[in-house]
Amino acid sequence: MFTKILIANRGEIACRVAATARRMGIRTVAVYSEADAGAKHVAVCDEAVLIGAAAAKDSYLRGDKILEVAKATGAQAIHPGYGFLSENAEFAEACEAAGLVFIGPPGSSMRAMGSKSAAKQLMEQANVPLVPGYHGDDQDPELLQSEANRIGYPVLLKASAGGGGKGMRVVERSEDFQAALASCKREAISSFGDDKVLAEKYLTRPRHIEIQVFADKHGNCVYLHERDCSVQRRHQKVLEEAPAPGMTLERRAAMGEAAVAAARAVGYVGAGTVEFIANQDGSFYFMEMNTRLQVEHPVTEMITGTDLVEWQLRVAFGEPLPKQQHELAIHGHAIEARVYAENPEKGFLPSIGTLRFMDVPAHVSFELGGSGSGANAAPAGVRIDSGVREGDAISPFYDPMIAKLIVWGADRTQALSRMAQALSEFHIVGLATNIAFLKRLVEGQAFSSADLDTGLIERNGASLFPAAAPATKGALALAAVALADAEQALSVSANPADPWTSTHGWRMNGTYRRQLSFGDEYSATLDAKTYDLKLAYHPHGWVLDLDGAAHPLALVSKNGGEYAIRLDGTALHGTVRRDGELLHVFTGGQHTTLHYADPMAHAGETEAAGGRLTAPMPGKVVAVIAKDGQTVKKGEPLVIMEAMKMEHTIAAPSDGLVEEILYQVGDQVADGAPLLAFKAAA
Repeated sequence: MFTKILIANRGEIACRVAATARRMGIRTVAVYSEADAGAKHVAVCDEAVLIGAAAAKDSYLRGDKILEVAKATGAQAIHPGYGFLSENAEFAEACEAAGLVFIGPPGSSMRAMGSKSAAKQLMEQANVPLVPGYHGDDQDPELLQSEANRIGYPVLLKASAGGGGKGMRVVERSEDFQAALASCKREAISSFGDDKVLAEKYLTRPRHIEIQVFADKHGNCVYLHERDCSVQRRHQKVLEEAPAPGMTLERRAAMGEAAVAAARAVGYVGAGTVEFIANQDGSFYFMEMNTRLQVEHPVTEMITGTDLVEWQLRVAFGEPLPKQQHELAIHGHAIEARVYAENPEKGFLPSIGTLRFMDVPAHVSFELGGSGSGANAAPAGVRIDSGVREGDAISPFYDPMIAKLIVWGADRTQALSRMAQALSEFHIVGLATNIAFLKRLVEGQAFSSADLDTGLIERNGASLFPAAAPATKGALALAAVALADAEQALSVSANPADPWTSTHGWRMNGTYRRQLSFGDEYSATLDAKTYDLKLAYHPHGWVLDLDGAAHPLALVSKNGGEYAIRLDGTALHGTVRRDGELLHVFTGGQHTTLHYADPMAHAGETEAAGGRLTAPMPGKVVAVIAKDGQTVKKGEPLVIMEAMKMEHTIAAPSDGLVEEILYQVGDQVADGAPLLAFKAAA
């Protein structure tokens, strides 16, 4: 077996590979960019070497530097993780030429499957069913539109060299085709360096089901059953589960055998995923093959009792597959939720900032066991794979994933319950996250009843994106108790014997009453609510006056930021984290953010304050559609930005006049920077 490997990646996958390597007695070398000098993956590996600046093109995409580090540190093999160079055929071949083992498939397999159009032609020859579409090399826009008209709308445009939902557009009408094609090609060239696209019939209410395959160098190839990845937004996966709900034994075998046939057709070696689009009637069609380990591989590990990274290392070393097809049974049900630094209420825009507080649910991390390698042992109920820690920053340079939260249950019902509970215990302060959205999604009727398709989120928008609710009485009581308790703790630490520093509220001839004012998180919005409370101090607690009603309140116990209180005689538990003027209250599975400040202090801090439309996040201007002096209608696109390799359109908030464009194509723009001067119509 290898004695030392280099991990050519970052984040949770680098930590994941390091954990398995450590358990196998293999030393690891990390590479890192200037932005990742203090990152978790740097700390968990045995060695770490700086390879460049923050931008991926100057660091994690520099195959030449990575090879130099591997040679200098004595590594025998390179694990590429996923993303970056993991599906780069030239890099795989460069490793081989340098006398290093690339822990992945041969370059020829990557080339065969790297082009979606070429792969479709290959699969057609292998009798794998395909969705009707155009996969040709002629990229003339008029021809592409003609082919789309022939296929029939809606049509899905996809970057031929793409993945991860980038460079994909659904076109509903012929008249929208050229604009969608231009946008798709811009995103494709930015993300993959290739603007070639293919067009396919867009199936209504399809499911996205993928098969995990594994092949060795001795001609063996197996499938480790399926994962359902139907719950997506912008063609990017949000929840994954295994096995797929409603899957029959016959269809599982048919899809598994088709996936193995696809892998064999390209001489595949290592871990790979064959993705299918499936109709509700059970018919399925080949979409693409990801020639690497997938982000969602943990759910497969949990139900099969395997460590797929260990399999990768063993197969790369030349060993045969650890198991044969008949040994790969399914045990229980697993679900994975991707916890991201993003704002679902703002179109899932990535959120940049520091993880000021991160309270995670009780779990077993993978390096301590998790799915292990035992075929029949029940896995841990909750597992977390993460590449960040409390205090780390989510930067604009890389994918904003915080963690993968994976749960296992004896059946889907138990797995759903464990996921909902784990999400309610996952508390993050410092930036926006999708945790509350994930909880609504998991508990929603559509997902819990397995009414699955790729449009699930859009179909259930009303319940998944509800209007902001006022702070509850319990959340306000917890916030008040946390403030009062913090003040008392300070007085005790200052001088416990000095009565003048006491904050217990004792009065000789009366009761001390104070007023606390809280505001909703977005206190600058028109419908923001202010909560004026009165807190009366008593020897064994307080009385909270809210909207003219008195509520007896007492602190029962505390542990750090966790509080147990009694409100109106009823026990209530919650966690309160203070971050400057903000109080983050977690209780009853809800996250309430309150301003403990004058609610007028931040008046006017909207994105269009002063008539200036601002950048929603750091990025680059890729298209300027409006012109100085142009009159526009509400909703018309004005400027298109690219951030996190995704396009974001800045549209007119109302009818009005574009007075001045402040940036041009190619300019880098800071978060919140005004993009143009806009005057709303009277």
